[in-house]
Amino acid sequence: MELNGLLSALVTGVVIGALGRAIAPGRQPIGCLLTIAIGVVGAAVGTAVGVNLGAGFWLTVLLQV
Repeated sequence: MELNGLLSALVTGVVIGALGRAIAPGRQPIGCLLTIAIGVVGAAVGTAVGVNLGAGFWLTVLLQV
């Protein structure tokens, strides 16, 4: 995975984690930072899968989400 892919996964993961926290308001069993970290890990896995499949940019973004 290239640096560009890692940065994309980081930004996408932070956004998805923050949106996930905003969609489920109220008291949650995990903290906000852990929610964002899970979003970052999910986006990194989506990036790795997209790169290994040879997917284009938009399909890789879709896999990240």
